[in-house]
Amino acid sequence: MTTNVELTGGEHRQTYEESLASLRQTDPRHPEPAVLERLAAPENRHLLEYVTEDPFGAHVFPGNIPGFSPADFLSDLDDQLAQTAPIHLWSYIPTCAYRCRFCQYPVVLVKGAPEVAESKANQWVDWNIREAELWLREVPHLASAPIGEFNVFGGTPSLLPPDAIRRLLGFYKENFNFAPDTAIRFEGDPSTFTPEKLELLAELGCTKLSSGVQSFDDPVLEQCGREHTAQMCVDFVRNAQRTGFEWISIDLMYGLLDQTVDSVRRDLDIVVENELTAVVCTKLHLASYSDTRTGVAGVQPAAWQLPDYRDKLVRDGHRWPTLGEQYQMRELLTEGLESAGYREQPTMYFARDGLGPEKWKSIMVDQDKQEAEVAIGLGGSSSCRTSEAITDVNWKTYSEAVEAGRVPLGSATRFSEEGQEARAVKMALSTLRPLSGSLHRQRFPGTSLFEEPWLGRFRSLEERGLAVVDRDADEIRLTPEGKVLVEAVINSEL
Repeated sequence: MTTNVELTGGEHRQTYEESLASLRQTDPRHPEPAVLERLAAPENRHLLEYVTEDPFGAHVFPGNIPGFSPADFLSDLDDQLAQTAPIHLWSYIPTCAYRCRFCQYPVVLVKGAPEVAESKANQWVDWNIREAELWLREVPHLASAPIGEFNVFGGTPSLLPPDAIRRLLGFYKENFNFAPDTAIRFEGDPSTFTPEKLELLAELGCTKLSSGVQSFDDPVLEQCGREHTAQMCVDFVRNAQRTGFEWISIDLMYGLLDQTVDSVRRDLDIVVENELTAVVCTKLHLASYSDTRTGVAGVQPAAWQLPDYRDKLVRDGHRWPTLGEQYQMRELLTEGLESAGYREQPTMYFARDGLGPEKWKSIMVDQDKQEAEVAIGLGGSSSCRTSEAITDVNWKTYSEAVEAGRVPLGSATRFSEEGQEARAVKMALSTLRPLSGSLHRQRFPGTSLFEEPWLGRFRSLEERGLAVVDRDADEIRLTPEGKVLVEAVINSEL
């Protein structure tokens, strides 16, 4: 049964009845997900429709005033950075050796003879550094803003040759306000994190690693188009541990083609056995990120977004997990990781208890922080409290802007005063921590979570078993079912 709605090409969308049927179709060998009846309730129809269409939520928080000038965004950002707590800075390197069948991100394939691939990789480091110089010119306070965490994301930046990595990291450390406690993180494909590259990254001051493992099931990896094996993933983790990295995080996906609940159970066992520092669990998303601006999509759709291709896979005997099975997978991961000593904060980000949440996410979304995020590179997502912007996702127009000496922002939106307050509430809810009434009043004088317009919304969530309105404690808490549905709640109700 195909359950993930296809949103390209004008094809059939699932009816509410079809979504309900998919939700109730679960693997009988595993418990029904606790959220099932709550999500199937008629009063939560809009939440079921949201999760069926599977947009990417709780990651980018778009403004409610479109058509904002990128130049004005840079000005807003500079104003906030004049006096700021540590911010999140990231560099996006779009190079990939191949394109995964689920990938919507703006990536650039680097193939061919070694000298050709190295030349392309170096070109992207050149453009990234030149863009960073433009940001420093247009946002004067950026150079002095303290950097809480610096991430080199992708794409697959671990494809970069050693000299390019040295040059990239050297530039950022020399030109931005890194402190002794600034975390430096590097992302890559498991197969490219060779022992030699791990040693280099450790030498250059990286203390954190992230890798898109996605699954430890070889047949599932093959259907995704991944060119690494499960054993390569385990080898990467063990090599990184031997090298001494303090934080080793992997991404796992659920809802993948031919994936079963038992397969996800084995993924969990391998994570626990190998004592990973952190795990990010992501549902397969096939709706276009650009439709809602809650994620960044490139100019080319993922292969799995194409209806004809998806239909052919089913005709060839492949199978997509039902919505009910996907929630079984999610529950299995959540409960299993918590039982193994991991803590979830924010939604579906798990770190070993006692280590705190993901630092870069905490900087962005914790109710007492919500500082700026600056993203340099193709398709980067940047934000401050009053506006946000996305860098151009087309590599040609991106490179033309950089060559012409312009910060290559493709679009920007702004938040009205009400939008700023809503954004703050949404981000705080995504952490899964209780919303503090006093923190909200400090940030937005004259408002209260226990008065309208918020009280009615939270009372509605409480009546449906998704939240608790606790005036005595001066906080709003999500119930377990509310935590599972938090992305749907903040994007369809708030």
